[in-house]
Amino acid sequence: MSASCDSGGSALVRGSSEDTHSPERLGCRDSASQQKSHHCAGQRPPSAAGLMGGGTHQTSVEGRGASGVYTWEEVQKHSQRGDQWVVIERKVYNVSNWVKRHPGGRRVITHYAGEDASDAFMAFHPDQTFVRKFLKPLLVGELAPSEPSQDHKKNAALVNDFRALRDQFKAEGLFRTNPLFFCLHLGHILLLEALSLALLWYWGNGWINTILCIFILATAQSQAGWLQHDFGHLSVFKRSSWDHVMHKFVIGHLKGASAHWWNHRHFQHHAKPNVFKKDPDINMLNILVLGKVQPVEYGIKKLKHLPYNHQHQYFFLIGPPLLIPVYFNIHILQTMIQQRDWVDFAWYLSYYVRYLLCYVPFYGVFGSFALLMCVRFIESHWFVWVTQMNHLSMDVDYEKHDDWLSMQLKATCNIEQSFFNDWFSGHLNFQIEHHLFPMMPRHNYIRAAPQVKELCKKYGVHYEVKGLWEAWCDIIRSLRKSGDLWLDAYLHK
Repeated sequence: MSASCDSGGSALVRGSSEDTHSPERLGCRDSASQQKSHHCAGQRPPSAAGLMGGGTHQTSVEGRGASGVYTWEEVQKHSQRGDQWVVIERKVYNVSNWVKRHPGGRRVITHYAGEDASDAFMAFHPDQTFVRKFLKPLLVGELAPSEPSQDHKKNAALVNDFRALRDQFKAEGLFRTNPLFFCLHLGHILLLEALSLALLWYWGNGWINTILCIFILATAQSQAGWLQHDFGHLSVFKRSSWDHVMHKFVIGHLKGASAHWWNHRHFQHHAKPNVFKKDPDINMLNILVLGKVQPVEYGIKKLKHLPYNHQHQYFFLIGPPLLIPVYFNIHILQTMIQQRDWVDFAWYLSYYVRYLLCYVPFYGVFGSFALLMCVRFIESHWFVWVTQMNHLSMDVDYEKHDDWLSMQLKATCNIEQSFFNDWFSGHLNFQIEHHLFPMMPRHNYIRAAPQVKELCKKYGVHYEVKGLWEAWCDIIRSLRKSGDLWLDAYLHK
């Protein structure tokens, strides 16, 4: 369910205007299975002409063809809708028409138009050899030999050391899955579901059993949310086709949500976390103002959609209680119908059919839906506090063109490690490692963390770790501070 279950996902409120027509992620793991499913989108691989969008612009840009040589200044001019270039490992690609067919959706690739997208490409594409077959027809040239490999004056040494660390983690097996971990995790979710029914079957639907049933089901739903997050990131199986199937099963059949909806939104968050106009998780629909910049902008413009100086108070009323029961449920259903996503809709319906078959005999139709709303109410609190503790109090700003490491560390923090914190948050207490290496199985974050921390220390990048209670309090403190900034600007600027 987590649209930002990390993060990411994980927003208080997400904008409804995002394009969701191509919701699968940027990459897939197994090339053989992916060729059958068009790189994980369930479509037939397009021809070279299809990739080119049916035009000749891709291969004759400025008359230089695929052997053109460009400066960063030239590349950065191609960052508008309909004219978009990206750089991957010094190769320049014209993706202007390809964005419409991109399996990860239009927006996530558009966020890197005119920029170096190398680290994002590596983070989201497990089978890069396969993906390069689709990139080849889009090639228009490469950077001039005199141009640096990084744009916007990024620290080349930091970038190279980070990439070396990622290669080291791969060599050490940190991207390999422990199957037992995920089997046990799925097993304990199914056990909780069965326990809920067993309580009602043997001891009836009295108030005590009903309350116990609500908390058991809320726990199962929350834990299923973390598990679908793992499958959505293709971090479990070697064959990505199995990840996709299990993702649909967990988020669709066990949770009653849409895999496509989640994928498309969540990877925008990972690509540009806490960046206004690029991260949908911080699109608060004018309900909240975040960070230090947005509140002042709203105040100067005399925008007062709500009394933002009290947002740290009304957050308790409209954030944790309503996100999943109201906003997510409406937006998921709306997205599936608008995009005619009947496969996800079938998985979605299978959840409600199963749920009603199990609980109508005990509570009737109305009582079963009332029970479900109580479960969603508890789950929503769990989800919001976990997903916001890593991001909401961190830096929220417009695009700064930071390198991958610095960008992710500005927007994320970790929570102290413990068995409870690991379980309670689905290992999203290691949010830093998750954002740096989204395809790494979560049980390996603890092994990666010390070396990530050392790299950050070497380059003076702040690596923040908080206690669980401190992180929750920081959510409210940050909302209050942003509200005060808005009020000051609204009254005095």
